[in-house]
Amino acid sequence: MKIGIGYDIHRLEEGRRLVLGGIEIPYAKGLLGHSDGDVILHSIADAILGALGDSDIGHHFPNTDPSLKGMSSIIMLKKVRDLAQAANMRIVNVDCAVIAEEPKIFPFRERMIEVISGALRMNFKDVNIKATTNEGVGAIGEGDAMASYAVVLLEGR
Repeated sequence: MKIGIGYDIHRLEEGRRLVLGGIEIPYAKGLLGHSDGDVILHSIADAILGALGDSDIGHHFPNTDPSLKGMSSIIMLKKVRDLAQAANMRIVNVDCAVIAEEPKIFPFRERMIEVISGALRMNFKDVNIKATTNEGVGAIGEGDAMASYAVVLLEGR
């Protein structure tokens, strides 16, 4: 068994679409990034890579590669899933904590879990997403950024 932790943070910017957990959420701001900026999927991908003892998503999907500009983070997550499978590891569970003042995550939680569990070929019940605020502190608390932590458990086959 192997455990990995992942973290990601992106600034919020007016006029960009907000993609979280693989779905688009109606909101006035979106996450700024070379890809779609999905902090949830990025933290999960980094957690899987960490459990594998591999590098991070910046290494696998560098922001200096113009062919990756605007890339869907679902594609990244599936490629990382494939790395785990190639290493004969099964993703047992995913636990993710999103830190954002707005928008409220709960109304979108189940759909996010459906998308993530589908991309990772896991049972719905083995993926968890929860959210909290930053209590008005810092860039996240001021509504200028959003972050996510994820922990995954991998098991050898």
